[in-house]
Amino acid sequence: MSAPLFAIDIPLASATAVLAVRVWPARDYTRVTLEHDRQPVFSHATLTGPDRLMVDIEGIDLEGQIREVIAKVRPDDPFIAGVRIGLNRPGVVRLVFDLKQAVRPQLFTLAPVGDYQHRLVIDLHPLVERDPLVVLLEQAGSRAEGDEDPLVALLRERNPDSAPLPADTPGPTVAETLARSAEHPADHPPRASQGKRPTQQPRERPLRLATIAIDPGHGGEDPGAIGRRGTREKDVVLAIAQELRALISAEPGMQAFMTRDGDFFVPLGTRVAKARRVQADLFVSIHADAFVEPTARGASVFVLSDRSASSTAARWLAKRENRADLIGGVNLRARNREVASLLLDMSTKSQILSSQVVAREVLGELRRVGHVHKPHVERAGFAVLKAPDMPSILVETAFISNPQEEARLADPRYQRTVAEAIFRGLRSYLKAHPPAPHGSKV
Repeated sequence: MSAPLFAIDIPLASATAVLAVRVWPARDYTRVTLEHDRQPVFSHATLTGPDRLMVDIEGIDLEGQIREVIAKVRPDDPFIAGVRIGLNRPGVVRLVFDLKQAVRPQLFTLAPVGDYQHRLVIDLHPLVERDPLVVLLEQAGSRAEGDEDPLVALLRERNPDSAPLPADTPGPTVAETLARSAEHPADHPPRASQGKRPTQQPRERPLRLATIAIDPGHGGEDPGAIGRRGTREKDVVLAIAQELRALISAEPGMQAFMTRDGDFFVPLGTRVAKARRVQADLFVSIHADAFVEPTARGASVFVLSDRSASSTAARWLAKRENRADLIGGVNLRARNREVASLLLDMSTKSQILSSQVVAREVLGELRRVGHVHKPHVERAGFAVLKAPDMPSILVETAFISNPQEEARLADPRYQRTVAEAIFRGLRSYLKAHPPAPHGSKV
């Protein structure tokens, strides 16, 4: 007699759920984030004629959240023309990104952190990255009538020994500007020639414009701190930064450069690298952080600490801010050695001392318009303050975790008031410490 047969129920492997889809278009790059309940398994390939990116993801439901990516691609996205989604083979969903231009894709996964679960990140970078020098010229806008073309002025400043261009000579193209500026990267600025000055220097103009790098914290996948009313730090600080840029741009002898000018994520090291590329004279990072106690209030100004943080709160804030790369999402395998090295403590004592002078000026102006958290400049190990060749400060405009301060931070009038205070502090410092000619930095 044969043994009885027993039916055994073996549950089928459940599909990986796509929890959320987010798309962050920007001129620098577009990021698509697919959040999963477990680590996704994927592969990808690029095609030409026309340009496309194919991404295959295993074990997800074709009819789930994944289809939201189609609706979330905006018509003005610089890189994505559209998205098609279908079943490539059993158990594998294929996304086809129809592209507006050839791209350099980076795809990587991120482990759960903060409020996020497993993420598949699809970054679409242009084949030629936007050079911060060109961005600086774009942000400068149209010049006043009679001023020298800013591209020509930039080349004169970087090449003071070159012969003057005739008045009827057409200005250089962007490509020519980049080719010549690449001969003198920001890490090794050209030495000024002894006894020689740029020709045809207009009267009553500064030796050169002071460049202020404005760094709005967070962005894109990284919202920063969020207040009880839902106010996001990344939105507030971008608004304040834009107000500050307008004030600087209207001031003779000063120009502004933004490390980000939209809602997209910029890694900490890249923020510093951008500022160094344009040979910024000052670096100002703007934040509106949170603390464990909702009663914490007031503005603060930080410089880098060469030893330890000036307070327990300062150490806590720096640790929180330095987690931005984990939350925003950085492809560590793709980071070049130069950018990664910027996160090391390369700052000199001279840079820290100059930063303290700037910070005192800004803190004094902030004290005039509202409450300050501490009556003195604070110190902590913020990663974005570690550039060795420019004074760098980090301004905590207020605590977004404080309900009263959250309401003020969301008010455009208060945003402008804070920007004006920061501007006055920077201007006061530059009047006492005008920028030296490029090439004279040690």
